[in-house]
Amino acid sequence: MSDPTTDQFVRVCRVDELPDDEAAVAEIDGHRVAIVRTDDGVVHAVDDTCSHQNVSLAEGEVDGCTIECWLHGSRFDLRTGEPTGLPATQPIAVYPVRVEDDEVFVSLTPQNPIS
Repeated sequence: MSDPTTDQFVRVCRVDELPDDEAAVAEIDGHRVAIVRTDDGVVHAVDDTCSHQNVSLAEGEVDGCTIECWLHGSRFDLRTGEPTGLPATQPIAVYPVRVEDDEVFVSLTPQNPIS
């Protein structure tokens, strides 16, 4: 598991730049990350690529703490990366997020290392 005190965090955006209950894409060091602010105000960061079909998850729908892939309907938990709906069976990476002074920072060291 990553150590958020030593991982390098990169500023991504301001909290108010994130849409409510929708995903936005951030490119961090050439890596696409889906950033989501859920209706409870929590900001999540996950790999932007669906583990089932390699398409952008940010183009899908957000429902609570779940993001759904637009292509085949695979769903993933934003907190754990675990698939919660078929056809995906493999998890996606979840990245640590820090919010400081309304600025969103993301580390590319996954909280849930994917093998």
